[in-house]
Amino acid sequence: MGLLEAIIISVIAASTPLLLAAAGELVVERAGVLNLGIEGMMIMGAACGFAAAYYTGSVTIGAITGMLAGAGMAAIFAGLTLGLAVNQVAAGLALTIFGIGLSGLIGASFVGERIEPAPHLSIPVLTDIPVIGRILFGQDAFVYASIALVIGIWWFLYRTRAGLVLRAVGDSHTSAHALGYPVLKIRTLAVLFGGACAGLGGAYLPLAYTPFFVPGMTAGRGWIALALVVFSSWKPGRIVIGAYLFGAVTILQLHAQGLGLGIPSQLMSSLPYLATVIVLVLISRGRSSAGSAAPASLGLVFVPDR
Repeated sequence: MGLLEAIIISVIAASTPLLLAAAGELVVERAGVLNLGIEGMMIMGAACGFAAAYYTGSVTIGAITGMLAGAGMAAIFAGLTLGLAVNQVAAGLALTIFGIGLSGLIGASFVGERIEPAPHLSIPVLTDIPVIGRILFGQDAFVYASIALVIGIWWFLYRTRAGLVLRAVGDSHTSAHALGYPVLKIRTLAVLFGGACAGLGGAYLPLAYTPFFVPGMTAGRGWIALALVVFSSWKPGRIVIGAYLFGAVTILQLHAQGLGLGIPSQLMSSLPYLATVIVLVLISRGRSSAGSAAPASLGLVFVPDR
């Protein structure tokens, strides 16, 4: 039971940054914008978050700084795509490359340094319950924040008027604009929110997952988060399932290497990304006849506010 508990805790830890980034991207795509710069926003959140936590000794300040870094990158993306009508795919890819390079520059002096990681919750009696105690009542604040974020997004999208307006903008920006809704403002706020979530997901890596910074430590998690949004059919509840599924695949390859199965480590390390490609192909084939559930205006031209 101790091994099972350790595996589940490891899966939760590996899934949390994916869940944070994917939840933010879901809101962005629901507003009708495709942001391929998540990887760059995550690594910037990791570098800036670690730097802030290192100098202040506060994980909280580090997390906030990571969110601000992600939101700052998102502001650049919004300015390019929504303000200047630059192609979303090109802008997102450029932002990812820019973020990876800039984060390496920012974090160069912190390589090899360590900080005190985010503390785990400890509730007397509850945390000591066998198996489920540490799983439910012994996680760090990032894990609980990721679950609360998904619940909050679900409530916002399906239980509030503002969420209805945002979905309407994503489904048909022309109709939303005709009704008088500020399309560009709504999309800009959604992009900033998604960037903050990506930055928080990136900050989680050096602040809680591994208490040190390594250049490129996001290791493609931003791309997996993008795949998760498609995997979930743009529904918040399914993102949780997808994130924990991909987190389990990541941990599986680590345990397989530890057991000495004789499978090349390079092949095992590619499993999460191979699973991403397979899921996207299956979803694409499944929707070829049924039609896509993506927001209708995703990636199309933007209607300016007047």
